[in-house]
Amino acid sequence: MTGARVPGEAGGPVTESGAGGAGRTTAGGRAGGVHARGRVARLLRGVAYAALPAELVLFVCLLGGVRMPEGVLLVGEGLVLGLLAAEGVVWVRLRRRGLSRRAVVAELVPGPVLRLLGHELRLMTSLGRWVARRPHGVEGADGVFPHARDQAALMYGFAFVCLVETVGVSYMLAEWPFVHAVVLVLDVYTVLFVLGLHAASVTRPHTLAGNVLRLRRAAHVDVAVPLDRISAVRRELCFSHEKAEGELNLAVGSQTSVTIELTGPVDAPRLLGAPRPVRLVRLHADDPKALYDALTRARTGPSPSPGPLPTA
Repeated sequence: MTGARVPGEAGGPVTESGAGGAGRTTAGGRAGGVHARGRVARLLRGVAYAALPAELVLFVCLLGGVRMPEGVLLVGEGLVLGLLAAEGVVWVRLRRRGLSRRAVVAELVPGPVLRLLGHELRLMTSLGRWVARRPHGVEGADGVFPHARDQAALMYGFAFVCLVETVGVSYMLAEWPFVHAVVLVLDVYTVLFVLGLHAASVTRPHTLAGNVLRLRRAAHVDVAVPLDRISAVRRELCFSHEKAEGELNLAVGSQTSVTIELTGPVDAPRLLGAPRPVRLVRLHADDPKALYDALTRARTGPSPSPGPLPTA
């Protein structure tokens, strides 16, 4: 029999039998599978949004000495274990369908959550890079332009204030062990967070590689600007930056020193991934003249004796 349509199970794909009884999944069946997969992922996300905060509240209550009924504990633990088991089953099924690990994680975890976790991970990683003096993304770059020098004093001062606050609050809460432990963890992480912000700025400089200018700030801004999109570059020291549609201000120490105008929009995604098209970028560099000269030479083409691009 050739070309006969064989209905699958309820909700499953429809197959067509060919010579020898071999079947293949039709486009309609594949689309149905994709929709079903999306429904399952949304359901698991909804359960996670409800279960995980409830589990956190239960955990805090137990640490605080609040006595909870055994039934509540059993329901809470069963819900979490069931959620983990369902996530594991969906993981295995999606992997068997050929999805990569990254794609499966994107299916199961909301995008904003992934971006926030990625941001925190980049901050902590930047601390290690800072200590090891290993900047990120500078391999093969024609020009490297640091931009964190003018914020160093402010960030060090802020970190010192947070450290003093950590010691003082820890002393005041010594009589309440549980509260003391929770606040101590939060305070220590705050100090690491502040240092991580500065470390990310130090280890992620602006770079010029080929025909692309890569602009960065801390761990949350990373924008690639093609040189053919740049219409004008000028050295311009600004200390006030009002928010405006289509403008991106990468101020360091409340100042920018280079302004770049674009012929067309370039996407500069926000922290949670929302698109942000920009046509004008203001940024700062420790040596704005070096950045300006490098962009001018890269855009106008090589001179008879160009020499290496300036590197701050």
